[in-house]
Amino acid sequence: VQVVESGGGLVQAGGSLRLSCTASGLTFDDLTMGWFRQAPGKGLEWVSAISHGGGATSDADSVKGRFAISRDYAKNTVYLQMNSLKPEDTAVYYCAADRRWFGTWTKEVPGFDYWGQGTQVTVSS
Repeated sequence: VQVVESGGGLVQAGGSLRLSCTASGLTFDDLTMGWFRQAPGKGLEWVSAISHGGGATSDADSVKGRFAISRDYAKNTVYLQMNSLKPEDTAVYYCAADRRWFGTWTKEVPGFDYWGQGTQVTVSS
């Protein structure tokens, strides 16, 4: 199983970025997907998750209203659209996948079975 993130970079505060994640080696339609992040000197923090069917999503309070998770089944890709970025959003962002059904466990660290290597997001003030 391979989980690969892309789309990170440097952006000014107030700007936007869209992260992408692909998962191969498993049937994408069967996977619950999630995003986590780790800021410098801090622990891993859950950001967002989406059910295998796309009908259920959840977001951390710190990103609610600014970030949106979605998935494209034709491209086997999950996205994290990040708007109104703040310097405190600076972190390495990780995508994760799991074959279990969507639930409260998606907020657990580390609840998911499969993880990517991460992509750096830096927000300058």
